[in-house]
Amino acid sequence: MLDASGRETFESFFRGHYASVVRGLVLVAGSEGEAEDLAQEAFARALERWDRIRTMESPVGYVYRTAFNLNRNRLRHLARSLRRRPDSLPGTDPASEVETRSEIRRVLAGLPASQREALVLVEWLGLDAGEAGRVLGIDAASVRGRIHRARRTINAHLGGDDG
Repeated sequence: MLDASGRETFESFFRGHYASVVRGLVLVAGSEGEAEDLAQEAFARALERWDRIRTMESPVGYVYRTAFNLNRNRLRHLARSLRRRPDSLPGTDPASEVETRSEIRRVLAGLPASQREALVLVEWLGLDAGEAGRVLGIDAASVRGRIHRARRTINAHLGGDDG
């Protein structure tokens, strides 16, 4: 159980980071609704372990890592469902289709999750390669490699034959 000061600290942490976590997760999860669900679950898990997490070097890194893992689990579950019964998936959400019409969203969606996660953490959320590596559980050189491959793919899609 958290004491009053621990709860205030978590509430302050939540208020300070929730919006940026959701913005980053939209690019990873593909929709704002999924991003909000992932962020809420990740923050709920952080609250359960707040006594330990608040002493970490990067508590927000824990939240991102948890959300990314939840997203991977969601995608694995979806893939298993597709393999079992391709007709069992619900129809696409028209609002989601509207959101994904921009070229950059299509290109990002086509990137492997590992590259997309690294790119979002560094380019959109402003973490350096070392911080992103701690979130993803890899070293900074691997983060830079993933970003390099992601940029090459993006340039090829957006730049046509120049990439």
